Amino acid sequence: MNCEEPRKITPVRMTGLDDVAAELCRPESLDTVLHGTLCDAPLPAYDKLKEILDRLKSVLFPGYFGPSRVHMDSLRYHVTANLDSIYRLLAEQIRRGGCFAGADYTRDCPGCETTSMDIAMRFMRKLPEIRRLLALDAQAAYEGDPAASSPGETVFCYPSMQTMIHHRIAHELYLLKVPVIPRIIAEMAHSATGIDIHPGASIGENFFIDHGTGVVIGETCIIGRGCRLYQGVTLGALSFQKADDGTLVKGLPRHPILEDNVTVYAGASILGRITIGTGSVIGGNVWLTRSVPAGSKIVQASGARAKPGELLGKKETGCEGDGARHGASCD
Repeated sequence: MNCEEPRKITPVRMTGLDDVAAELCRPESLDTVLHGTLCDAPLPAYDKLKEILDRLKSVLFPGYFGPSRVHMDSLRYHVTANLDSIYRLLAEQIRRGGCFAGADYTRDCPGCETTSMDIAMRFMRKLPEIRRLLALDAQAAYEGDPAASSPGETVFCYPSMQTMIHHRIAHELYLLKVPVIPRIIAEMAHSATGIDIHPGASIGENFFIDHGTGVVIGETCIIGRGCRLYQGVTLGALSFQKADDGTLVKGLPRHPILEDNVTVYAGASILGRITIGTGSVIGGNVWLTRSVPAGSKIVQASGARAKPGELLGKKETGCEGDGARHGASCD
């Protein structure tokens, strides 16, 4: 079978391409899309960050991730070798992330590598605490799900644990004020599990998300110990404050606070800087925008029609009005 020779690009076609190139290179066309980094540093590398996470998983949970056969007499060597690689790789990605965002620590180009290495070492020292928290998360998943046969199953299989491994790592980098990198790590988990947790969210120990798909946890959320969420839960902002020029004001506390041992069932939305008291239970599909006291039970109202001027649902101190107005009642 004979193939035709590629058609030559005629001067007319070249002229057309030149016109497109000229349009794409106009300065006003590039204003909002062209990005340059400090010192011409490369962008953070997704594949290197994935390697860092894979190595961190093998250090945090040896035998579950990385080599399946880990012997105690060689464990120290295995861990040390991985830590050395993680440290070097992470320091470089921290430098790149800083240059991408124009972080203060990258303004001094000759010294930014040293600063990035210092930040990386500060993160490395947090690994024992990260492991402790993740072990408690795995135990919470096992105790909270009757379908789980062992804590190890939750580590190896559960989307909640995959997300929390990423989040515990990303959150520590966020606290160290590393730009971009924490968000990339969080979005890796989001893409894989459908669970969207901003790296800024503060989450206490013994945390479990059952099923997980569609859960959203905002940047300034504070979640206490022993909390449990189900699929489709949103812990979000109710409104956004704007500056005089109309732009959104960044960094303000705008997401809920869940005190210890709060359970939030599927599809519930808890919005704004409100507090859900210790031991409270928020039922499925509830829309909640006001604080509730400890021990509250917020559920959807019955399907009965309200008379004019009547609010559906029971009332209790701290719950009245809000739950009823949004189709919920306080038991």
